[in-house]
Amino acid sequence: MRRSFKFLMRPTAGQAAALAACLEDHRELYNAALEHRRTAYRKAGTTVRYGDQSADLKHIRAGDPGGQGRWSFSSQQATLRRLDKAFKAFFARVKAGRAPGFPRFKGRGRFDTVEWPKDGDGCRWDSQPDHPTATYVRLQGVGHVRVHRHRRVSGTVKTIGIKREGSRWYVLLSCDGVPAEPLPATGAAVGLDMGVASLVTTSGGEHLDNPRHLASSADRLTAAQQALARKKRGSKRRRKQVARIAALHARVRRQRLDGAHKAANALVRGYDVIVHEDLKIANMTRSASGTVEAPGRNVAAKSGLNRSILDAGWGVFLQVLAHKAESAGRELIAVDPAGTSRTCARCGHRARENRTTQAGFACTACGHTAHADVNAAVNILRAGLALRRAAQAA
Repeated sequence: MRRSFKFLMRPTAGQAAALAACLEDHRELYNAALEHRRTAYRKAGTTVRYGDQSADLKHIRAGDPGGQGRWSFSSQQATLRRLDKAFKAFFARVKAGRAPGFPRFKGRGRFDTVEWPKDGDGCRWDSQPDHPTATYVRLQGVGHVRVHRHRRVSGTVKTIGIKREGSRWYVLLSCDGVPAEPLPATGAAVGLDMGVASLVTTSGGEHLDNPRHLASSADRLTAAQQALARKKRGSKRRRKQVARIAALHARVRRQRLDGAHKAANALVRGYDVIVHEDLKIANMTRSASGTVEAPGRNVAAKSGLNRSILDAGWGVFLQVLAHKAESAGRELIAVDPAGTSRTCARCGHRARENRTTQAGFACTACGHTAHADVNAAVNILRAGLALRRAAQAA
């Protein structure tokens, strides 16, 4: 399996400055390459490709030895591939008839990662393996940077990246050949209903709390945003306040991810088969504002619901659950959730009137009553097991 590992870096002041310079130079390279493509097509009708720009790198590095020339050639190629990937995605969206979204120039806050495609080429993980207490990563132009390695790295390190999140720096490892760690079989299966009141409701009647981390930090974020509005643009105080807001959002993000890991661990340890809803979160959280000519309905209510869905972090949770299930040898099944909340788990009668309240379910045909989310989770489990039987019989 291929897995990623993320560790906090502890650079010195000089190394932090070098890392920031590395990001800035790669950002300038990305923007210059984008401008090159735009200008060539606009003035000469010529399409510039990755191979052309990669061949120009040696001239760029030779002309700027103290800037672009001090960084790894392979990391600069990775930045050019990143731009090429953005153009390929753009043309794919055009072909599919979707909103094109032409590649944009990257501002200082929009370019926070650099990748080295191969361990040993301009970078080296565990660069001082004989050190008794610490782990280091060596980066060309930066040096040996200490890393807080809080868990063991499995497999073979293929690519190394750095990422800036506020004032923190992280090293990202992508590893091949990570061995699976199967858990003992339990013989149990469970259906999961995603929600806002509870993050997850299981077919067994268990409710996993939704901590609402963003809502808990709303007062501090509001005060921080108001303080930002009072700062003069371009001032040092404004930059500091922007950093404070970014730190608050980063804290919420870490809390949400930590909660997702804990909830997914509990489910993976307890069940062999896990069935969940195949949710289209992007569609569910689309704005209801509409246009001036055709305004949307219940805009305020829809906005609040969208905020609650995104705060719950369904996408993060399902992604973490998928990775943990694969590592543990568990079976994960996604089913279409349409109608599961209106269908009686006892008799199968489906009607809108069955859902009496947000949490209440009362079948109008057989009189069965249950918690609405538990009833939906039972239907999800049955649908998943039916798909599983069909796949086994095929």
